[in-house]
Amino acid sequence: MSNTTPSRIRIHRCTGGALALALSLAFALCQAAPPSPESNMTSKSDAAQTLSIRQQAILPIAAFAAAGDIGKLNTALNQGLDAGLTVSDAREVLVQLYAYAGFPRSLNALSELMKVVEARKQRGIHDAPGREPSHAIPKGDALRAAGTANQTKLVGQPVQGPIFEFAPAIGEYLQSHLFGAIFERDNLDWQTRELATVGMLSALPGAEAQLQSHMGMSMHTGLTAQQMRQAVQVLQAQVGADSGWRARDALDRALAPSQH
Repeated sequence: MSNTTPSRIRIHRCTGGALALALSLAFALCQAAPPSPESNMTSKSDAAQTLSIRQQAILPIAAFAAAGDIGKLNTALNQGLDAGLTVSDAREVLVQLYAYAGFPRSLNALSELMKVVEARKQRGIHDAPGREPSHAIPKGDALRAAGTANQTKLVGQPVQGPIFEFAPAIGEYLQSHLFGAIFERDNLDWQTRELATVGMLSALPGAEAQLQSHMGMSMHTGLTAQQMRQAVQVLQAQVGADSGWRARDALDRALAPSQH
């Protein structure tokens, strides 16, 4: 993994609440360079080279929820539940959405999931509820410590930079809220959480730098370059050309250092 850091960082404007904007911007300011596909593939020799049906289903759910397209989200949620997602899986993705697209869209998407689950029950479909986190989520200083450790693992090295000196609160929110309170919830694995993030950011114009960063973080979880190319294809086919283009460009940029 390269230790080269950019001398100038462009900050892109994205939609969402103030916390969502700040959390998203922070990812573009990570000091670590994007990972190479070879160095971040899972060490298992029989690593899967394709996304599961369940993983594929996460992408359009996340994208349509972030875009606020409730009609298409309804369809994506039904397809995802049919593909084997549990209610908990879908709910966790839509809770995580608040960090990227704001509380309003997260709340609207969760409301739609409730309607979808109830409508399916009325049709005689009883979806698996899924599970809750296996342990209590830390509080206070312990939460931030856990979040800092999670952040470092995902990025590949400790995260630091001028923005965290200029606005220390954003570092606290990033570590406590996102990498702490959300990523400590182990009822959704990190690969799924990163795929959801890629789907969300692909739907947000102006969040290209953050999308590129999360392409790299996705591969730090063990997802391969080939699997991320498949994710791009899913977004292109099921969400739309704009989402697919943003994802493809971000992945190309994330992989570029390994190709020179």
